[in-house]
Amino acid sequence: QVQLVESGGGLVQAGGSLRLSCAASGRTFTNAAMGWFRQAPGKEREFVAAINWSGGSKIYADSVKGRFTISRDNAKNTVDLQMNSLKPEDTAVYYCAAARSSGYSRTASAYAYWGQGTQATVSS
Repeated sequence: QVQLVESGGGLVQAGGSLRLSCAASGRTFTNAAMGWFRQAPGKEREFVAAINWSGGSKIYADSVKGRFTISRDNAKNTVDLQMNSLKPEDTAVYYCAAARSSGYSRTASAYAYWGQGTQATVSS
């Protein structure tokens, strides 16, 4: 059974940092791009960041560029999202996802596997 399990969410003040982690089990995603999405209450799920299969190429949503960093460790089958300079508008449930191919995408439909999500709350 394929599973993606996120961890690292929590409550932090504006300007603070959180590091989210996603651990994959059931199969290896070494050849798949990985992504992070988020969904705030009353809003649609939106793209946050993605990384290609090797970790050599990354893309970010404009809203998080310069503040968030995505990384992966293929030996450990994990992908992380370092979130710095957090703002209240970053409050959301964050989801890890594994793509259907090695190339990254901003589109949710390009991802075949999803985690259950982890809550990140930023207070003002």
